[in-house]
Amino acid sequence: MKQNKNGALFMSDDIQIVLHEDSYAENYLKSQFIEGKSSFNLLFLLSNDIHLEANDCGANFLFKKNQYILHYSSMDSSAELWAENQDCLKYVQIKINYNYIFNLINPEANRENAEILESMIKNNFIFLHKETPPDMTVEMHMILREIVSYSKKGVMLKLFIEAKLIKLLILIFEQFNSKDDTHKIPQAPSIIKKYIDENYHRNIKAEEIGKLIGMNQNKIRKEFKSQYQITMTDYISELRMLKAKKLIINKDMMIKEIAIECGYEYVQNFTRAFKKKFGVSPEKLRTD
Repeated sequence: MKQNKNGALFMSDDIQIVLHEDSYAENYLKSQFIEGKSSFNLLFLLSNDIHLEANDCGANFLFKKNQYILHYSSMDSSAELWAENQDCLKYVQIKINYNYIFNLINPEANRENAEILESMIKNNFIFLHKETPPDMTVEMHMILREIVSYSKKGVMLKLFIEAKLIKLLILIFEQFNSKDDTHKIPQAPSIIKKYIDENYHRNIKAEEIGKLIGMNQNKIRKEFKSQYQITMTDYISELRMLKAKKLIINKDMMIKEIAIECGYEYVQNFTRAFKKKFGVSPEKLRTD
């Protein structure tokens, strides 16, 4: 039985973002990939072993999961994507008009800008090393996840999409300029730390972060501890306790409110963790 989750995530005169996600009980999945005239196309491949055949030139590529390309098309063109013996065919296409990129980069401003636009037009952002498509970085995964899950409409959506698109382009330019390890694993701990710093008040787990950034949860734990010499669980607890100690001095807040603010669903768990950390209960510290 076929399941289809295709849909336009964003459509404007300059930018189109489409999520394609098909699963099929049989062993053959196929999709049509359309490029408009004078457009730049970002294609993020989110499932395993996707074949792409360009109809205009007959070129055939095989992409691994979490690879991407940035391709310029001067004419209307199309390509076929298919996956053999796979459970899912999933990718995100971001199509951007040439004039939008031209105005964004402003190649007339300086030589560096002109060289970036020229590289984009010459399709220098397709292969990173020896005809190998680049791998998505952790940050790219997070941006795509944010785009897919964003719920606001109107001008807020437009501003959000444009900001995320600019960030994606910056990450791509940086990746190709550095030409370091395409897996970008060293970036992972800092991105994970940033995510925890912003979300430690929620009940976050390694599984959630793994799905968000496209990494195995065991690898996430290992990379984080190797970089910061502390487990993710202990780091989250440290952040929560530091915040709790600051909030305790605010006697207008109930202990239960502080517990919730620090990410604890049950006040008993909060009190136990607080006493283990500081040697006294929150109530005792407040009265001292």
